[in-house]
Amino acid sequence: MAHGDITHIDIPVSDLGAAGAFYRDLFGWQISASPGFEGYPMWHAPNGVSGGGLAPRSDGFTQPRSYVEVDSIDDAIAIAEASGGSVAQPKQPITATSWWAVIVDPDGNHIGLTEGTTEI
Repeated sequence: MAHGDITHIDIPVSDLGAAGAFYRDLFGWQISASPGFEGYPMWHAPNGVSGGGLAPRSDGFTQPRSYVEVDSIDDAIAIAEASGGSVAQPKQPITATSWWAVIVDPDGNHIGLTEGTTEI
Protein backbone atom coordinates (compact mmCIF):
# COMPACT_ATOMS: atom_id res chain seq x y z
CA MET A 1 0.00 0.00 0.00
CA ALA A 2 1.09 3.55 -0.61
CA HIS A 3 1.44 6.39 1.88
CA GLY A 4 -2.04 7.75 2.58
CA ASP A 5 -4.02 4.65 1.57
CA ILE A 6 -6.66 3.40 3.99
CA THR A 7 -5.46 -0.13 4.63
CA HIS A 8 -7.55 -1.53 7.45
CA ILE A 9 -10.72 -0.93 9.48
CA ASP A 10 -11.15 -2.27 13.00
CA ILE A 11 -14.68 -2.81 14.29
CA PRO A 12 -15.07 -2.97 18.10
CA VAL A 13 -17.29 -5.85 19.22
CA SER A 14 -18.32 -7.39 22.52
CA ASP A 15 -18.67 -10.98 21.25
CA LEU A 16 -16.21 -12.05 18.55
CA GLY A 17 -18.15 -15.15 17.52
CA ALA A 18 -21.51 -13.41 17.24
CA ALA A 19 -19.99 -10.44 15.42
CA GLY A 20 -18.21 -12.75 12.99
CA ALA A 21 -21.47 -14.53 12.17
CA PHE A 22 -23.30 -11.20 11.81
CA TYR A 23 -20.84 -9.69 9.33
CA ARG A 24 -20.34 -12.97 7.46
CA ASP A 25 -24.13 -13.29 6.96
CA LEU A 26 -24.72 -9.60 6.25
CA PHE A 27 -21.87 -8.82 3.84
CA GLY A 28 -20.41 -12.19 2.85
CA TRP A 29 -17.09 -11.34 4.51
CA GLN A 30 -14.53 -14.08 5.01
CA ILE A 31 -13.54 -13.97 8.69
CA SER A 32 -10.77 -15.91 10.39
CA ALA A 33 -7.98 -15.46 12.92
CA SER A 34 -4.44 -15.83 11.62
CA PRO A 35 -1.90 -17.89 13.58
CA GLY A 36 -0.39 -15.68 16.26
CA PHE A 37 -3.42 -13.36 16.20
CA GLU A 38 -6.02 -15.54 17.93
CA GLY A 39 -8.68 -13.37 19.55
CA TYR A 40 -8.44 -10.88 16.67
CA PRO A 41 -10.29 -12.33 13.68
CA MET A 42 -9.60 -10.55 10.41
CA TRP A 43 -12.32 -9.84 7.86
CA HIS A 44 -11.91 -9.66 4.10
CA ALA A 45 -14.53 -8.23 1.77
CA PRO A 46 -15.50 -10.02 -1.42
CA ASN A 47 -13.51 -7.47 -3.48
CA GLY A 48 -10.32 -9.02 -2.08
CA VAL A 49 -8.98 -5.57 -1.19
CA SER A 50 -11.01 -4.20 1.73
CA GLY A 51 -10.44 -5.68 5.13
CA GLY A 52 -9.82 -5.21 8.80
CA GLY A 53 -10.36 -6.82 12.13
CA LEU A 54 -12.98 -7.53 14.74
CA ALA A 55 -11.41 -6.22 17.92
CA PRO A 56 -12.59 -6.46 21.52
CA ARG A 57 -14.59 -3.38 22.53
CA SER A 58 -13.09 -1.34 25.36
CA ASP A 59 -13.69 1.99 27.11
CA GLY A 60 -11.38 3.78 24.69
CA PHE A 61 -12.48 1.85 21.60
CA THR A 62 -16.20 2.11 20.95
CA GLN A 63 -16.40 3.18 17.28
CA PRO A 64 -14.89 1.71 14.10
CA ARG A 65 -11.39 2.99 13.40
CA SER A 66 -9.75 3.35 9.99
CA TYR A 67 -6.01 2.82 9.62
CA VAL A 68 -3.93 4.76 7.11
CA GLU A 69 -0.62 3.49 5.70
CA VAL A 70 2.25 5.91 6.27
CA ASP A 71 5.90 5.80 5.27
CA SER A 72 6.91 6.59 8.86
CA ILE A 73 4.70 6.51 11.95
CA ASP A 74 7.27 8.60 13.81
CA ASP A 75 7.13 11.31 11.14
CA ALA A 76 3.32 11.19 10.95
CA ILE A 77 3.03 11.56 14.72
CA ALA A 78 5.41 14.54 14.69
CA ILE A 79 3.35 16.24 11.95
CA ALA A 80 0.07 15.46 13.73
CA GLU A 81 1.32 16.90 17.02
CA ALA A 82 2.75 20.01 15.30
CA SER A 83 -0.66 20.51 13.66
CA GLY A 84 -2.70 20.32 16.88
CA GLY A 85 -3.25 16.59 17.09
CA SER A 86 -2.19 14.17 19.82
CA VAL A 87 -1.31 10.51 20.32
CA ALA A 88 -3.90 8.10 21.72
CA GLN A 89 -1.79 4.96 21.26
CA PRO A 90 1.99 5.15 20.81
CA LYS A 91 3.76 3.13 18.11
CA GLN A 92 3.66 -0.62 18.78
CA PRO A 93 4.81 -3.65 16.77
CA ILE A 94 2.38 -5.83 14.87
CA THR A 95 5.08 -8.13 13.49
CA ALA A 96 8.86 -7.82 13.17
CA THR A 97 8.34 -5.69 10.04
CA SER A 98 5.19 -3.69 10.84
CA TRP A 99 3.88 -1.23 13.43
CA TRP A 100 0.70 0.62 14.38
CA ALA A 101 -0.29 3.69 16.38
CA VAL A 102 -3.36 5.88 16.88
CA ILE A 103 -3.46 9.65 16.64
CA VAL A 104 -6.25 12.05 17.54
CA ASP A 105 -6.97 14.91 15.14
CA PRO A 106 -7.85 18.41 16.44
CA ASP A 107 -11.59 17.48 16.28
CA GLY A 108 -11.12 14.41 18.49
CA ASN A 109 -11.27 11.75 15.76
CA HIS A 110 -9.08 8.70 16.34
CA ILE A 111 -7.14 7.68 13.23
CA GLY A 112 -4.99 4.56 13.11
CA LEU A 113 -1.59 4.54 11.44
CA THR A 114 0.23 1.52 9.99
CA GLU A 115 3.79 1.20 8.72
CA GLY A 116 5.59 -1.72 7.12
CA THR A 117 4.42 -5.08 5.91
CA THR A 118 2.38 -7.60 7.83
CA GLU A 119 3.52 -10.54 5.70
CA ILE A 120 4.35 -13.23 8.23
